[in-house]
Order: sequence, then C-alpha cells, then structure tokens
Amino acid sequence: MSKNRIEERRRPRIRQKLRRIMNGYTSNAGEIDQKPDTGNIEEAESSLRESGCLNYEEARALLGRYEYQKGNVEAALHVFEGIDIAAVTPKMRLTLGRRGERHRRWSQSEATPPMSIHAVSLLLEAVYLKGKVVTGSWEETLNKAVELLPELWKLADSPCEAILSKPPDLRSQMDSSFVPRNNIEEAILLLMILLRKVSLKRIDWDPSIMDHLSYALSVLGELRALAKQVEELFPGIMDRKDAYLTLSLCYYGDGDNLTALNLLRKLLSSGQDPHCVPALLMASKICGENPRYAEEGINFAQRALESLQGKCDEAVGVANCLLGISYSAHSRSVLADVEKVKRQSETLQSLENAGRKTRMRDPNIVYHVSLENAEQRKLDAALFYAKLLLKLEGGSNLKTWILLAQILSAQKRFLDAETIINAALDQTGRWDQGELLRTKAKLQIAQGQLKNSIETYTQILAVLQVQNKSFDFGKKHLKGNVYHDRTLELETWHDLAHVYISLSQWRDAEICVSKSEAIRYHSASRWHVLGLLQQAKGLHKEALKAFRQALDVEPTHVPSLVSIAVVLRHLSSHSPAVVRSFLTEALLLDRMNASAWYNLGLLYKDEGTSSALEAAECFEAASVLEETSPVENFR
Repeated sequence: MSKNRIEERRRPRIRQKLRRIMNGYTSNAGEIDQKPDTGNIEEAESSLRESGCLNYEEARALLGRYEYQKGNVEAALHVFEGIDIAAVTPKMRLTLGRRGERHRRWSQSEATPPMSIHAVSLLLEAVYLKGKVVTGSWEETLNKAVELLPELWKLADSPCEAILSKPPDLRSQMDSSFVPRNNIEEAILLLMILLRKVSLKRIDWDPSIMDHLSYALSVLGELRALAKQVEELFPGIMDRKDAYLTLSLCYYGDGDNLTALNLLRKLLSSGQDPHCVPALLMASKICGENPRYAEEGINFAQRALESLQGKCDEAVGVANCLLGISYSAHSRSVLADVEKVKRQSETLQSLENAGRKTRMRDPNIVYHVSLENAEQRKLDAALFYAKLLLKLEGGSNLKTWILLAQILSAQKRFLDAETIINAALDQTGRWDQGELLRTKAKLQIAQGQLKNSIETYTQILAVLQVQNKSFDFGKKHLKGNVYHDRTLELETWHDLAHVYISLSQWRDAEICVSKSEAIRYHSASRWHVLGLLQQAKGLHKEALKAFRQALDVEPTHVPSLVSIAVVLRHLSSHSPAVVRSFLTEALLLDRMNASAWYNLGLLYKDEGTSSALEAAECFEAASVLEETSPVENFR
C-alpha cells in the first residue's frame, strides 16, 4: 500500500482523536480529562473560523502539541513526524507574504491566502517543538551512552579507561572550593581525606588507602607529594618497614637517589631489618647505577642472595643480575688492569647465573647480558642475546632495537644497523621516535651521509616542536618524560652542531649552540661543543676556556678532559706531564675511549724513542677500540 493511501486512512483517526481532546478527553482512549486544554480548543476554533476546516497537518500539529504538554515526548515526536513540512512550507510563505502586503496596502482586493495565520503559527510551533523533542532525545541517548561506557570498559577488563570515562559531577561545588580537574585528582583528594581521618583516629587504618594513593600519585608523577603523605602519618599507623620502602621508592623515582639509599641503609641496619630482601635488592640497584657506591651494591646483592637460598628462582635471578650490574659498575672505576679483568669476569658470571635461574625469560636480565658482552667487545655473543631479547619482547622495547643497531654498528655493519632502525620506526608511534632517529642520524654520519643526517636531525626537532605545541607537556606526560624530551632536544642541537663544524659551516653551528643555551645554559656538553667550534676556527685559547667551563659544570666530563689535553699539547704551554694527567684521568673514567688512547700515544711519541713502546701500546689500544666502537656509546 502506498504511503499516501496510508496517510489518507490515518486522517479520520487523527481528526477523531483531536475532537476527543477538544471535548475534554486525554490522549489515552477512555480517560476523561476534567480540565480540557482551552488553549488548544481556541487554536482549533480560530483555524476553523478562518479556513472553515482543520486540515491534516494542522490537526497533527495540534495533537502533537497536546502530547508534548502531557509529557508524552515519544508520542509527540511520532505525531510531528507525520507533518509534511516540505509540502506546507510554500503555503506558509505565501500566507505570510500576502499578509505583509495587505498590511502595507490596506487593500481588500487581494486573493485569499492559502492558509490562516493561526494555522501558520500552529505549524511553526510544531516545527519548534519537534526540534526540542529531537534534541532532548539526543541528549538522553548521549547521557545513557555516557552511563554505559564505564560498564563496557569494565567488561573489556580496562579499569583505567573505565575510571577516565566517569567525569566527576562538580556542579554542586562552591566557587571557593578546590575542584579536581579529572577523576585521578578527585580520587587523590578523597584518599587524602581518608588519610586525614586515619590520623585523627576517626577511622581505622586500611593499607589499601595508601596502595591506591600510591598508584594515583605515581600516575601523575607526584612522587614527592606521596613521600610527604607517608611522612605526615603518625608513627605506628603504617608498618615501619613498609613506610621506609615506600619513601625510598618515592625519592628514587623523583631522582633523589642518595636520600633513597640512606633510608634503605637505615632500614637494613642491625637494629632494624638487615635481611629485608626487597630493601637489599633496591639498595643494590641504586648503588649499581653509580660507580662510587658499586662496592656497597655488591655487598647488598650478596646479602640478598644469602637470604634467598633455597627460595624463588626468579628472585635469585634478579639478585644475581643486580650483583652483575654492581660488578660492572665497579670494573669501570678500578685502576689496575688485573682488577678490572677480574671484575669483568665476575660480571658476566653473575649475569649468566641470573639468566640460567630465569631460563633466559626475564627481558631485563637478557638485556644486561647482551649489554655487558657488548661493553667487553664480545660482539658475537652480544648480538646473539640482543636477537633473543628482540624475539622475547616481540619488538616492543625501543632500547632493544637501539642496542641491536649499536652492536651491528660496532661490527661496522652500518647498512644492517640502519635497516634495524627503520624497522623499529615502522612499529613506533611518531612521538616515541626521537631516540631511534638520533641513532639513525649517527649511522648516516658514519657512512659519510652528512646531508642526510641533517635532514634526520631536523625531523627530530620538528617532532619535538609539534609535541610542544600540540598539548600541555606538564599534564600529558610524567615529569621524567618531559625532562627526557628536553634532554633529547639539547643533544640533538649538539649533534647538529658537530655536523656543521665538520662542514665548516660556522654560522649554522653557532645557531645550534645558541638554541641549546636556551634549553640548558649549565650543560657540560654545550660548553664542549662551543669549545670544539672555537678550536675549529683556530681560537685555541677561547676553546680552552670553554672546555674548562665544561669541567666546572661536570668534573668527570671525559670528552672535555681529552679536548683540554689536545689543546694544551697544541699550544705547548704546559709540560707533557700536565697534558698526560688529563688523558690519564679521562681513561680512569672511561677505559674504552679510543681518542684518549690515541692522544696519549701521540704524547709518548713526542717524547722520542724512550717512550716508543708505550706509544705503540696506546696506538694499538686505540686501533682495537676504534675497530669495535659503536656509533654511540652502549651505555
């Protein structure tokens, strides 16, 4: 049956229903309304007086308004849908046009309008009410969707998304109140209120409060604030050992390693808990990151192994790994070659023990096994473990891709290394490509592709610039990530300056140095690059001053120590012993520095035949290191 015929059959029912409404009946059959809508009746009567009848559209408009007034929104929308707006619009326009002309001309000879003005008003109101109904229905649907979204995330086992999809209702808050900007801040506020009530002894202590608060503040990178909350708890509320461990984690995560280590030392003292395995492992980890505390880290790891005898293999593996890391850090600080070789052997032995205990399934352990082999220039073994790690992680860790490329570059397989980096770039989001692109640029430099490297460095800077403009770093990223990105930008400008110096493009190099100065004025690497620029221009005294400034910022900056020795030897303004002291200090800090060995060999060569043997040994060491040096340091 055609649509027109269906509508024709509906028209009598519409009119019949309208008459019932006008006679005092509701829209529900059989129910009598004691107070009929007189407004509707007057509208209908007015239309009837003017046109002699009430057409189908007008009837629907009147009925729809009635349903809307009764709150039957769905019924009103159903009625309004039957009005053919496109068909009546020309009539409405013509009616309004003729009415305006009649008012201007005061003529009674004009043709009768096709519709009464009351009918036009009724239909315009119908259009307006239909719009309100549709908008309301859309808002209701949206509200229901917002309500259901957290439940769907829960069913998808995504608790973080479930929390983030519940915006807090803060309309009831006063203007002077603290208003959290998101759900995490609201959760932190509630948890801090609970902690306050615990301190006032209004509620009992529940360890889960601190667990949730630790998670929330960690997500925001506010570890110092978490430490403050723990410190403000009255003694006896939180377990002493848990408090020390939480505080040490907070300070370590915030970059204050020494405070974290001192807290662990206090916990592990004889009067506290000297056999606390988590504290021993964490203390060893912190010590292993600083050669100055490496021996203490060895002691902590050995104590952990003693406490773990006969226990979990995975924990024993972690302790052996930390022991190996501490051995490695200590080997880099010892003076005697015999002691260094011994520590390097103990490093690999501990790391291999860790690998056996975990059946080479712990990515962190496999990474350190590969890294240590690479450091000791056992490149085939390093490559084997790096490939194993890549397979183990499924290519999800950027550090692994970069380590694999570094090992290949140390084997002088630059094309293979660049292929690895390109594969990693294909699997990595643009915001995380910075380190990969920097490694790629260095590989291009190693192949003499300086112009290509400039384009790659420019790409890094472009990505970092877009990041800065696209969102608020302080809110989008953790504090550590922000610092890392700024450091990457700083190093990129320095790398770019090196390229321009090699191309004798002084002005471009100066621009790069000025850009890095705006990021971090007190930077040893910036002063060193500035010194290299002055040296390349033949301004040796100015270069020497810049290198010394670098050492003022960072006394252990090896490149500056070597550069000072080079300039002093060129100027012949100091005795060979003074020059040798700078090179010796550089080698004590970094025995794998080929440039330091080479320049020390030149210094011995200047002394004549009496030091020929020492010169030959230095040149040989420099040659071996140069043949196996990666495009960037492994660590």
